[in-house]
Amino acid sequence: MKNQEIFDHARKACRDIIHFTNGQVTEILKQLAAETIRATDHLIEENKKDLDRMPEDDPKLDRLKLNPERIRNLAADILNVKGLESPLGEIIEERTLKNGLQLEKIRVPLGVVGIIYEARPNVTFDVFSLCLKSGNVCLLKGGSDAHFSNLAIIQILHGVLEKSGLNKNIVQLLPPDREATAEMMNASDYIDIIIPRGSQGLIDFVRHNSKVPVIETGAGIVHTYYDQDADIKKGKTIITNAKLRRVSVCNALDCLIIHASRLQDLPNLCEELAKGGVEVYADEDAYTVLKGNYPDKLLFPALESHFGTEFLAKKISIKTVPSVDRALDHIAEYSSKHSEAVISENQEIISRFCKEVDAAVVYANTSTAFTDGAQFEMGAEIGISTQKLHARGPMALKELTSYKWIVTGQGQIREN
Repeated sequence: MKNQEIFDHARKACRDIIHFTNGQVTEILKQLAAETIRATDHLIEENKKDLDRMPEDDPKLDRLKLNPERIRNLAADILNVKGLESPLGEIIEERTLKNGLQLEKIRVPLGVVGIIYEARPNVTFDVFSLCLKSGNVCLLKGGSDAHFSNLAIIQILHGVLEKSGLNKNIVQLLPPDREATAEMMNASDYIDIIIPRGSQGLIDFVRHNSKVPVIETGAGIVHTYYDQDADIKKGKTIITNAKLRRVSVCNALDCLIIHASRLQDLPNLCEELAKGGVEVYADEDAYTVLKGNYPDKLLFPALESHFGTEFLAKKISIKTVPSVDRALDHIAEYSSKHSEAVISENQEIISRFCKEVDAAVVYANTSTAFTDGAQFEMGAEIGISTQKLHARGPMALKELTSYKWIVTGQGQIREN
């Protein structure tokens, strides 16, 4: 099928999906979770074809990999979405005008949602589940890195829909080539919104070239500020989790900012990072403290390029500051406005940090690893928006809706 035909089928499918009942949607997601578990061996087999083509040192490898535990988690996320209340039809606002006209502002689907993403097969499941529950048709444009994985997943999705006697065109996978990306970004008559998920390069390319409106899900250049009034036990646990839970995800810690008066805490704070094999790029003051207290083969002087970098790997930079003002300055200069955190027992510092830091999610005394739709009890996520129009932060069901006005009268006409 040509891409133009796919776009046309997607547009027409919008008129089908809005008639899906809550019962049908619930049953589809229930069946999908079960079929996903049943297809575990096949998914891993197809995923291995993708893994075998990717260099072992590629940061995307971890995101690409499927295993039984991750597949079980994907199925669990599908069931989480199943259990959520659909936002469709919600009355956001209603009132009666002086002339007797009754106004209702109600939630409606965005329409056709296009997703351009890289080596993230989990996105295929998450996007379909959320789009189905919010009444949207989804067009998926995965990268060549995950081609076999995505093909296996789309076969499961289409199988469930066909078994239910429903239009399989509500979810379609475009070819992984660049031509499909270009066509998608120009299909403004067919696609209502495009959401890119991947590297900063991919996101910038889509934002600069798309004629279709874009919701930007930016890269995560993540900082945690360890204040002069920080609790060392909390700090060590939070920093370790934010860096090592999964190094390849966008909410992983990239830069530790530490108050100069607490530099002697660094060896303790970084103890688990050393055990985890994390390369540290420390500024002069931090390097002096860590020298001899951190493995030499993992410790390096920081260059300017190490700040403002999303590592997506076992690497972290450390910046020493004399005050919270300088910490805020550093974040303002290098942040991607994704997730930022402060560790402090001083409520004034916490309040100031949360007020002044411009990011989609700001944390106090907890790990940035929580920037995730499922962790926010949103069921799953379609992305983390770092822009300010329409949606910001983890995007799930409500963020996949717009609204329209329903105006009801009794024969009123406008006189002027």
